[in-house]
Amino acid sequence: MSFEQLGLIEPILRALVTQGYANPTPIQAQAIPIVLGKKDLLACSQTGTGKTAAFAIPILQLLHNSKEQGPNRRIKTLILTPTRELAIQIAENFRDYGAHTGIKHVVIFGGVSAHSQIQALRQNPEILIATPGRLLDLWQQGHINLSFIQQFVLDEADRMLDMGFIHDVKRVIIKLPEKRQTLFFSATMPGEIAHLANSILTNPEKVAVTPVSSTAQKVEQRLYYVDKNAKRSLLVHVLSDASIASALVFTRTKHGADRVAKELNRAQISANAIHGDKSQNSRQRALSDFKEGNIRVLVATDIAARGIDVDNLSHVINYEIPNVPETYVHRIGRTGRAGASGVALSFCDDEERAYVKDITKVIAQQIPVVEQHPFLPSGIPMAPRPTPGVQLRQTSAQQVAARKKHRDNNRQWQGNNARKKQANN
Repeated sequence: MSFEQLGLIEPILRALVTQGYANPTPIQAQAIPIVLGKKDLLACSQTGTGKTAAFAIPILQLLHNSKEQGPNRRIKTLILTPTRELAIQIAENFRDYGAHTGIKHVVIFGGVSAHSQIQALRQNPEILIATPGRLLDLWQQGHINLSFIQQFVLDEADRMLDMGFIHDVKRVIIKLPEKRQTLFFSATMPGEIAHLANSILTNPEKVAVTPVSSTAQKVEQRLYYVDKNAKRSLLVHVLSDASIASALVFTRTKHGADRVAKELNRAQISANAIHGDKSQNSRQRALSDFKEGNIRVLVATDIAARGIDVDNLSHVINYEIPNVPETYVHRIGRTGRAGASGVALSFCDDEERAYVKDITKVIAQQIPVVEQHPFLPSGIPMAPRPTPGVQLRQTSAQQVAARKKHRDNNRQWQGNNARKKQANN
């Protein structure tokens, strides 16, 4: 199927050609006719499948066909999204797809001065892309009128829940006209999100292009068991492989992201950190440097990484295992996008083993374990079978030393367990 067959207008088709788009992705092919038909949509789609275009393209066409111009033009479309990075990315997509339509859009988010955003709102845009907090702030100040909304898009709904924005989302929904078209996008569908969808959608069409919580088929996953205090050494060791062109490294905390980036730079591996405590300019500069290849590694928290869309990202590294399985799916979805291949590596310490167990249940597959590396953990021994295709990077002397250390640590662990049992008895 081609974009022409979806009944798109010439200005949008021309923009898509400029962007190098030939054929729609599965979610675009299914969702665009639904949106053009002005029906509500419930879409469960894995990250990297092209969902932004799935709602941006038809919304631009609907607005173009309504032909409202001049100073009386109102905000007709609201896109609500959880992070600044994702809001900026969506705005860039609307700019590209709508380049020949004359339709104005504005993006607003926190963390920066609101002055320029307020000035932009006075230019009578038809599309507003916003994060929940800044939207509510400017609405309360009287800078935003939501009374004329015709299309409401809730993007990354599950991430809204994870980030604690769900109550803000509900506050926004109350302010919207009851008669509207609602488009609901989520990579996963936990219970509270499903309940929210049911409460705001009216007889929705449903699209699910991949199984819920599935991982990209072309992402090769590997699991490293390692002691917590050896993770940084393991990361430097892994990144010593020059074939890893670019890597997005996930940490659980902002402080952890800074610490890891600093350690990598000390090891002569170019890196920068991106998280919520960084200024917007600093975050955008780090992301631009990463996209342009000026730095090899970007270290990020989950919240900051949402919306990062980097072509040909070769590796995602879970420096810390997420305690929510769906977050793992989101993370590794940063690579292997749009049919490309990628590699996802995960470093698991003893405290995170339960998280790995939960993840494998949700993704319905085992993650191959890299059982031979210089930083084997103390504690529970690994299975004796090596993972196919994983090269051992140690010399024979290093192998012998590592195995001896592993055996000694295992004996110590077993002895400690035996003493604990005797004490309990």
